[in-house]
Amino acid sequence: MRKDELLKKYPIGSRVKLLKMDDVQAPPIGTKGTVVGVDDIGSILVSWDNGSSLNVVDGVDKVKKIDVIKTICYGQEKLFDSKREALDFYFEAASSSEGAERERYENIIHQINAGKTYCLDTEY
Repeated sequence: MRKDELLKKYPIGSRVKLLKMDDVQAPPIGTKGTVVGVDDIGSILVSWDNGSSLNVVDGVDKVKKIDVIKTICYGQEKLFDSKREALDFYFEAASSSEGAERERYENIIHQINAGKTYCLDTEY
């Protein structure tokens, strides 16, 4: 695949999960990482969550793009690799709070349940 096609499929900042890598120093299968670029020979540059920085060779190695949920609550941005992970976090936060704070968490829960991938604790 050409560089521009790879960047369209795996834009900088997107999250990926490793499915296959043919390298003795490869991160474990299932490791997640963030795409930091694509080089001229068609390798996807990934900053793996375990600290590794081995590139993904298109056509040899295999990754899956992860659809992340991004939330902003009290001005703090959080990224979640799944809807379940985000809901678990905000259900826990809501259960241990009350009043306006709880309403903020519940607002995010409603947005996640509505299928949004970018959720704010206040409405704009």
